[in-house]
Amino acid sequence: LTMREDLFMSDRYAKYDKLKFDYPAERVLRITFDRPETFNSVDAKTHTQMTDMWVDIDRDPDINAVIVTGAGKAFSAGGDFSLIESMIGNSHGIMKTWKEAKDLVYNIINCNKPIISAINGPAAGAGLVVGILADVSIAGKKAKIVDGHPRLGVAAGDVAAIIWPLLCGMAKSKYYLLTCRPVSGEEADRIGLVSMCVEDDILQQTALDIATELANGSQSAIRWTKYSLNNWLRQAGPIFDASTALEMLGFMSEDVKEGVLSHREKRAPNFRKDCPI
Repeated sequence: LTMREDLFMSDRYAKYDKLKFDYPAERVLRITFDRPETFNSVDAKTHTQMTDMWVDIDRDPDINAVIVTGAGKAFSAGGDFSLIESMIGNSHGIMKTWKEAKDLVYNIINCNKPIISAINGPAAGAGLVVGILADVSIAGKKAKIVDGHPRLGVAAGDVAAIIWPLLCGMAKSKYYLLTCRPVSGEEADRIGLVSMCVEDDILQQTALDIATELANGSQSAIRWTKYSLNNWLRQAGPIFDASTALEMLGFMSEDVKEGVLSHREKRAPNFRKDCPI
């Protein structure tokens, strides 16, 4: 970093110590999920930071574009078990996470800077929110996108209901969100779930090239175009709010206990077959 870049980092982003920030090009900020030993899973503190940082990014006069990626072999494995288990049956923890989950999505939608995701390897849960909600989403061929909420015993919340049907249609959304089957980078590109899929060895450079192009374009035109297009997402706000509320309600159920335990024991879950709803 130059001295000027280091000053910006220390003043604005130093408090986000669970994520890595750097400037790969002029007026381009890169954010990296940086827990490769856990496939960049998201703990409670990381979840809070990745929610709050978009407000600072929106107000940062020194950047015009943002790249989000993951360190090592994964983009992000989603919420880690410590976060999930802390929520089960904990109404206070559930309410806190519900607010953050909503704020994370709306803060990204309302961030005026174009966001480019470079999805390298597995992407799930809270990390996938950023990956799939990015304005330009780029998957490497080794990417594996999965929304595993029902496999865990809770409704597909996070970002699924607000964005999947707009990207790949209702039929594909229902198939992948109900079955929790993973989507490869190439398949995600084919069905429109991501902007493009590229060879893994050019993934980061492709993201940087696009970010640099956007950083050097007409900022008013780019930002107003993003704002206008994101009204499709704002319009879907009530759908999204319902999905996250129902997801959180699931953390009060017996199914989520079995879902977590079966993950821990690396076996298929044995959920109750009857349900009153």
